[in-house]
Amino acid sequence: MADDQFPGWHGTTIIGVKKGDEVVIAGDGQVSLGQTVIKGTARKVRRIKPGGHEIVAGFAGSTADAFTLLERLETKLEATPGQLARASVELAKDWRTDKYLQKLEAMLIVSDGADIFVITGAGDVLEPEHDVTAIGSGGNFALAAGRALMDTDLSAEEVARKAMAIASDICVYTNGNLTVEKISQ
Repeated sequence: MADDQFPGWHGTTIIGVKKGDEVVIAGDGQVSLGQTVIKGTARKVRRIKPGGHEIVAGFAGSTADAFTLLERLETKLEATPGQLARASVELAKDWRTDKYLQKLEAMLIVSDGADIFVITGAGDVLEPEHDVTAIGSGGNFALAAGRALMDTDLSAEEVARKAMAIASDICVYTNGNLTVEKISQ
């Protein structure tokens, strides 16, 4: 959706960190409209269990659109239990080709504890090259901080928390009220 159709809405920051046998997805809680903080405690990271297989997902963008995508991902995972990569590709294909889904404004970071992917409306399913990925308005700040911290002795959760703290200090659309979900292989 063009900025002139929905002016002033700005995002969030979501980070995914894979270190050792653990994946952490963390997201801030701020929802902004223009220069106004509408809510500071939104929960943008969720744990879902389609077909008995646990998945952690974080989203940036429109909440309603993200929930629509999460529901579609759950359906794909129920059809292909335990195959997050396949379900993610199927969702991305639908998102790219379906007239209704094409209008959705959101991005997802998803993990089953073994793999971590970014799913976009452009039809991309991206696996991070350095086991850190981030999306949203503060995503680049969190990504840079997370990559810098990966060579330390910090755990995946500690890397995610520190990277989010740095992003929240820089990005005015990101706060320090975090939702953190861990998942192991």
